[in-house]
Amino acid sequence: MKLQKPNKWNKTIKNRIWNGSILAAFIAAAAVFAVMLQTEKRTLAEYEKKEVYVAATDIPRGEELTQENIEDYVMPLEIDQRIVPGTAVMDRDSLYGRITVCDIGQGSVITGEMTEGKEQILGEMTEPVIAGFRAEDLYQAVGGVLRAGDRIHIYCIDKDKDDFSGENPGWQNLFVQQVFDQSGNIIPCEDTTTPAQRVNIYLDNKNVEEFYRNLAKGSLRVVKICN
Repeated sequence: MKLQKPNKWNKTIKNRIWNGSILAAFIAAAAVFAVMLQTEKRTLAEYEKKEVYVAATDIPRGEELTQENIEDYVMPLEIDQRIVPGTAVMDRDSLYGRITVCDIGQGSVITGEMTEGKEQILGEMTEPVIAGFRAEDLYQAVGGVLRAGDRIHIYCIDKDKDDFSGENPGWQNLFVQQVFDQSGNIIPCEDTTTPAQRVNIYLDNKNVEEFYRNLAKGSLRVVKICN
């Protein structure tokens, strides 16, 4: 019995089909990979990160941020760009010399309105100076609870009339620069119990003489502004 030789054409066709299947599978896999890659890019774009600055620890109101303490208080953090506040601080150097106007909780994104610069504090003063007074020099000093960063009004009293003089309302919206205890130590802003014995405020130099004259007469009263 004579055996038939394998048909070379059949082999060729089978090989072509096999190679074609492999090529098709490769193309399909490449297409799936490309789709997945594009999907991943779109997903990553939706979750793009931005670096902001957050409070590394609780920052009390009235704290001045300096080159010496800023690393203790402020740290960079990447967060989802979709939740970055429009006024978020992006440059740490821009915080140097600024003073917090509110308590900032640990982890909070620091924004521009949380701090203010000296130009905002000094307002329209032409020659700002730091003037100090002792709490005991005033009939009332807000119970000794003044802290750096507080805003106060100082009024003059007409002692003959024993009331506020409408003609001399005193000084408005003054910024408390620093407070000290009875030993002369600075009272930190987070200390809410130690009575302030001495208080430093920013005052325009042209008002200093009048301020101390009225202080000596015992005719000044302090009112703290509550935010």
